[in-house]
Amino acid sequence: MKNTLLYMLLAMTILSCSNKQKQVIANDDEPILVGPTFSGDSALAYCAKQCEFGPRTMNSEAHEKCGEWIIGKFRQYGCDVTTQKADLKGWDGTTLRSTNIIASINKEAKRRLLICAHWDCRPWADNDPDSANWRKPVMAANDGASGVGVMIELARIIQADTAKLPYGIDFVCFDAEDYGTPQWSGIEDEKSWALGAQHFAKNLPAAYEHGILLDMVGGQGACFYQEGFSKHYAQSVVDAVWQSAEDAGYGSFFTRQTGGTITDDHKPLIDAGIPTIDIIPYYPDCEQSCFGPTWHTINDDMQHLDKATLKAVGQTVIQYLFTR
Repeated sequence: MKNTLLYMLLAMTILSCSNKQKQVIANDDEPILVGPTFSGDSALAYCAKQCEFGPRTMNSEAHEKCGEWIIGKFRQYGCDVTTQKADLKGWDGTTLRSTNIIASINKEAKRRLLICAHWDCRPWADNDPDSANWRKPVMAANDGASGVGVMIELARIIQADTAKLPYGIDFVCFDAEDYGTPQWSGIEDEKSWALGAQHFAKNLPAAYEHGILLDMVGGQGACFYQEGFSKHYAQSVVDAVWQSAEDAGYGSFFTRQTGGTITDDHKPLIDAGIPTIDIIPYYPDCEQSCFGPTWHTINDDMQHLDKATLKAVGQTVIQYLFTR
């Protein structure tokens, strides 16, 4: 996922970064909140639970047990859960036992929206500053668990208000997203990323009006710029979501500046005709990576998550869903 070579920076120079949390403050204007209240503490707890299984790398016991837990949580919160299982081929020829998890709210509704994230872990910390860690797995507290944690909390708080939604929602946890070619392999293959999303896009369970991808939505100091493919193919959704952030009082987390263009789980959906946006952070001043200092390193752990970031993203999505 998100190979830095695929992220085309727009008129910005990468300078330096710090692992310290950047203080981000909500707008001074009085927010106009709609819908239920999103709990950053709850979302953080769901992230922690995923990490308790260990790195959820493909074909591992931790991966299988975590998948069962995710399915159980969505069912606990009233979702109709189905799965897409497939044997997918990794860049190195490995057969990946993949499971896309689809948790549906208002399943009978013909109008459907898609909210998605990936739940697998990067098997290699190939962007770690210490080369001794390049073949170690990533815990993926942010790059994986955060998006799923936000979706589970959304499912929990929406269940009591489903009658207020004139459409259905499918929460989709994509598998096999982060098995793309490692930097140390010397191979660059864009198609080796987002394998679960590619499979989903070829086997759509429903027709979707549009989608929202949540990727790395819990990092310290995160700021969400508007991603290039999102703007090109789903500008109206971008505008509405970023307006929702401002209305809810979280405009400082969602800048209207353009960050760059990235190949992520939303691209196969776009190619399948579903206008989908990517809510993903951009760190223009980070030397380690424009995705932040913990991206694809062994430091992508719970210590570097921020419940305030999770809250800002989750409440923004709620604001968007309940003002449509």
